[in-house]
This record gives sequence, structure tokens and C-alpha cells, in this order.
Amino acid sequence: MEKASAAPPLHIVMDTYSSKADLANNGSREDLDPYVPADHRPQGSNTSSFGALAHLLKASLGSGILAMPLAFRNAGILVGSVGTVVVGLVCAHALHILVKTSQELCVEARRPCVGYADTCDLVFQYGPKSIRKFAPIAREVADWALAVTHLGACCVYIVVVAESFKQVSDSYGGPDWPVTVYCALTLVPLVPLTQITKLKYLVPFSAFANVVWLVSIGISVYYCLTDVPSLNERDLATSLSGIPLFVSTCLFAMEGVGVVMPVENEMERPQQFLGCPGVLNIAMSAVVVLYGFIGFFGYLKYGDEVRGSLTLNLPQDQVLAQTAKILVALVMMLSYALIYYVPFDVVWRRLQGRVPAAAHRWAVAGIRLLGCLMTVGIACAIPRLELFMELVGAVCLSVLGLLLPAVLETAWRWGRGPCKLLVCKNAVIVFFALLAMVSGVVYSIKGIVDHL
Repeated sequence: MEKASAAPPLHIVMDTYSSKADLANNGSREDLDPYVPADHRPQGSNTSSFGALAHLLKASLGSGILAMPLAFRNAGILVGSVGTVVVGLVCAHALHILVKTSQELCVEARRPCVGYADTCDLVFQYGPKSIRKFAPIAREVADWALAVTHLGACCVYIVVVAESFKQVSDSYGGPDWPVTVYCALTLVPLVPLTQITKLKYLVPFSAFANVVWLVSIGISVYYCLTDVPSLNERDLATSLSGIPLFVSTCLFAMEGVGVVMPVENEMERPQQFLGCPGVLNIAMSAVVVLYGFIGFFGYLKYGDEVRGSLTLNLPQDQVLAQTAKILVALVMMLSYALIYYVPFDVVWRRLQGRVPAAAHRWAVAGIRLLGCLMTVGIACAIPRLELFMELVGAVCLSVLGLLLPAVLETAWRWGRGPCKLLVCKNAVIVFFALLAMVSGVVYSIKGIVDHL
């Protein structure tokens, strides 16, 4: 759902170090000098704490923030406000234990930094003997969860682009085409964009997209705060069936989980990432406040008519509103090209060794084209923005943002000291993640079937 000055864009989530542990057990390292991971990081790892905070905020202020009014529609004004804080706290804690486990693992394994999939792999390799055989499975789960999450986000972006251009076209007497046609037309810019294999060529577009995105959010907030209805016109709470969809949409909105590890890995002083106040705590506090603000006033303004992207609710007859929709569509197309690197990397790392070196260029182009066609095809088949967000949030981000961090901390702490309370706490997080995933998937699939 984001960079040291010398680092690649942090939309790209990839592990930089080998997943093979150099030890087969938890042997003592007391005979070795204390290992400080930050002292051994590459010279490019020089992001300040302020820079890391900026990256986390930028990563979190993606398409998800404009989906928060939809989350409030599913829960109501009061439940949505309280629920945003609760979900934010749970997500912040899960990210905290993920990073803390990773940092302790770096000391144990004597590595400067590790990515998400490496953390999953090494935690099991350094854990109790009974779970070491599951290390490859843990890595695969993390890798494919990241890939599917970003593919789902790609589908969301396509639908936002299509809906935005359709609304603008309809306002100015354009052809009366269905959304599916506009989804298909996104292939025209997306195919060449996804064939760009060097990230440096996308950096200028990314900088432009950041400015445009802030302008779009500002315009949306302006309309939300204009002629605001009374609170009495909105539900304080909805039915229980809306809670799973609220949680799923919130999880999708808090999509920064994919960049937390890369941001920490690029920090000059990673010890300032956690703690109080700490970069992560400040970032998540700001995210919860901003998301709650947009969700509250977006739902208050548009009520049950609110869409999966707030810009789609803006007036059809005002130039400023139409400008915001076009800007958001442009940002989504550029963002698609960036986040598309993640699923491509996961797939290519598994196929690269099976393809002759002379055919690598054609293989890369073919995989990129097929992936682009697949995401556009899915968006054409189900051009419902809300359904995608709820499904991606329910499945992928429940696993990445909640389930895996709790499992990893439990596996890492097991046998390393008292952990009864820790196990109970993580069991609650796992239960919450599974409940959010199962209920969210059920209601999302029901919505898809009803749509079809």
C-alpha cells in the first residue's frame, strides 16, 4: 500500500541477504566480541531518524487513507473512531515486535540487517529444534504474502484509475462506456511503465507523484469540511456484520507494513526506531490521527454514498474536484509501476535459475507483461473497488501485519526465558488476525458473488 537519499524507493520490498543461516543451532556466542549490527551496515544505510519518520508517513499515506470513510461507513461514527484507535494500536504493537525480533536476530546471527522473509526464515532456523524444518515454509509464506498483497493493491489502483477517468469523461460528455472498458484501457500506459526495469528511471515520477498526492488529499479534505451535515444524520454504530469489513478496510489502509523493515534497515541509528517516543510510535500515532480524521469527516460528509476512494465522491460539476480525480489517477498509475516490482521480484527469484542467461531479457519482459495483463484482467472481471480493498486487507495484511509477527516473536522467545504471558498475548493477536481474515474473506466473497 516508502528512502534514504542513496537508497532505492522503499515500495520495493526485497531481502538483501541470504536466507541460509550459518549455524544449525543456537550455539553460544559469548566467546565472540559483541556484535552491533548498525556498525556493519552498508554505507548507503545512512537515513536519519527524521528521514525514517518521513518515509514511514509517506508509505502510510497511500491509497488507503482515502478508503477510511468506507471503513467508517461499515462501522459507524463512534465504532469507527474507537475501532481505528484499537486497530492502530494492535498493528503498531505487531510491527514493534516484528522489528524487535529482527534486531535481536541480527545480533544472534551476526548480520547487519535482515528483511521480512529473512526474519521469518532465520527465526525458525535459530528456534527450537522441533520447528527448524518449517523455516523454508515461513519464508515462502512471507514472500508470497508480500507478492499477493502488492498484486491486490495493483488491482485496486487500476479500478481507482478507471473509475476516476470514467467520472471525468461522463462529466464532459465522453463515451458512455462501462468501468470495465476503462480498466482495459489502463493497459495503454501500464504495459510500457511495467517494462521499466531500472528503478532510477522512476524516481523523478515518484517525486512528482508525492507532491500530486498531497494536493489531491488536500482537495478531498477541503470538500469534506465544506457544508458538513449534522452528526445526527449518521449512524453511531452499524450491525455486527459491518465490523469485519471495517477491520479489513483498516488493515488495507495501514499498508505501510511492507516498508517497515526496509526503512529500519536503512537507518543510521536503528536503536531509535523503537522505544519511546521512537520513530515507529510517532509514525503510527500520526497515522491513526490522520486516518481517523479522514474517515470521520469523509463519512460524515457523504454517509452511505461514500466510495472506496474519497475522490470518487467529489462533485461531478466542479473543475477542482475533477482535477483531484485526474491527479489521483496519475498517482495511482505511477504507484502501480513501483509496487509492481515486489511481486515480480518474488516470481523472478524463483524462475531466474531455470531460464538460460541469453533469454533473461525476454523472460523478464514476458513475466512483466503477463503480470500486468493478469491484474488488469482481474480488475475488469470485478471492477468493484470496495471488494478488492476488503479482500486484500482481510487475507494478506492480516497475515503480514498481525499473524506472522506474533508467531515469529513466540518462536524466537520460546526457550529463551519466561514467556507464558507473551504466549497468551500473542495467542490473542493470532486469534484476532484469524478472526479478521476469516470473517473478512467470507463477507468479501459474498459481496463478489452478489456482484457477479
